[in-house]
Amino acid sequence: MKKTLTILGFLAVFPAGLALADDDCFVPMADWQPRDAVQRLAEDNGWSVRRIKIDDGCYEIDGRDAEGRRIEVTVHPATLEVIEFEYEDDEDEDDRSRRDREQRSDD
Repeated sequence: MKKTLTILGFLAVFPAGLALADDDCFVPMADWQPRDAVQRLAEDNGWSVRRIKIDDGCYEIDGRDAEGRRIEVTVHPATLEVIEFEYEDDEDEDDRSRRDREQRSDD
């Protein structure tokens, strides 16, 4: 009996934990703000936009901040709330590996 209650308690809490980790946007397209509004949001924040795309149902802005750092910003499509903001490395791992191999071959 105690084991059954423990399992039921775990199952009751487990889905809630999954929902907290979910950063997808589930909004009907009819409720979305237009891309122009996303562009204005970026400009208002001093970001230069390289690309606006849709990822996991959210807008995603790839660009640079006012200081020139590469950024990736996830935006809720209906409210234009910033859900996630990431700074990206200017060099990704593949570029560094390729450069290192080229330097070794020159030696």
